Amino acid sequence: MRISLGPIQYFWPAEKVYDFYEQVKTWPVDIVYLGENVCAKRREIKLDDWLRIATELTAAGKHVVLSTMVLLEADSELSRLKRICNNPSYPVEANDLSAVYLLKEVREFVAGPHINMYNSETIKLLSHLGAYRWVMPMELSAQTLQGLQESKPENIETEVFAYGHIPLSFSARCFTARKHNLPKDQCDFLCKQDDQGVALYTQENHKLFNINGIQLQSGIPCNLIGAIEQMRSLKVDVVRLSPQINGMASVVQMFRKAINKELTQTEIDVWLKKGTGNNEWCNGYWYGQPGMNWQKEA
Repeated sequence: MRISLGPIQYFWPAEKVYDFYEQVKTWPVDIVYLGENVCAKRREIKLDDWLRIATELTAAGKHVVLSTMVLLEADSELSRLKRICNNPSYPVEANDLSAVYLLKEVREFVAGPHINMYNSETIKLLSHLGAYRWVMPMELSAQTLQGLQESKPENIETEVFAYGHIPLSFSARCFTARKHNLPKDQCDFLCKQDDQGVALYTQENHKLFNINGIQLQSGIPCNLIGAIEQMRSLKVDVVRLSPQINGMASVVQMFRKAINKELTQTEIDVWLKKGTGNNEWCNGYWYGQPGMNWQKEA
């Protein structure tokens, strides 16, 4: 199994982004997804800048994929999408059907997790249109994946989201702007202040969601390190880790060791216990339960 680093979901200042990918060059990841896929207003890093980062990562031995927006709302966003899809150097991750339409029968692409792929017929169609890898929607279970793996085309790879706050939904409204009583078009880019989003709590003080601009995420991060062997048995090709601002090198190292069978269950348990500030993780979707649940892997 290979490790991929998904696109950064948060609005980090440009220098933080550059510093982050400078570190990524030395990490044991195989695939790196680059680009803004949450909010089109986050334009501090231009496409040419992403392409420069891509060139440097490629020289460091990484396979780079350019990720596209999930929710397009304006002609300017469609124009930018066309520029990404027409780039001559890198494959593209399509996160909505407008990208699939632009890429179909023109070049191979990755079918991203935000495209509704819930049955083998959809995966077969996307494969026919040019998808060489599909990323399983986060809310599907291992049992569902088993059935899809048995019936999908042999020439399409499978990728599973295994670490990070789960992207749950995208809205035309901006949750961060609303938090500050501002209209979306005058948001002052306040999401830049929240490099890991803003926790939203229930009245019982449980983290229910994480708000990140127009994106709503799981309140606590998903962690499927204990399911690596099950993924191996299901013939998963790529394990996706979602970037976080601190401690990401350690996360990558732990998943690499788990994939290489260099960790004992005790070592995994110890890492899980000290992994977050309040030792909370979720993995419910993988086990066919509510996503916020945690089940200790057998």
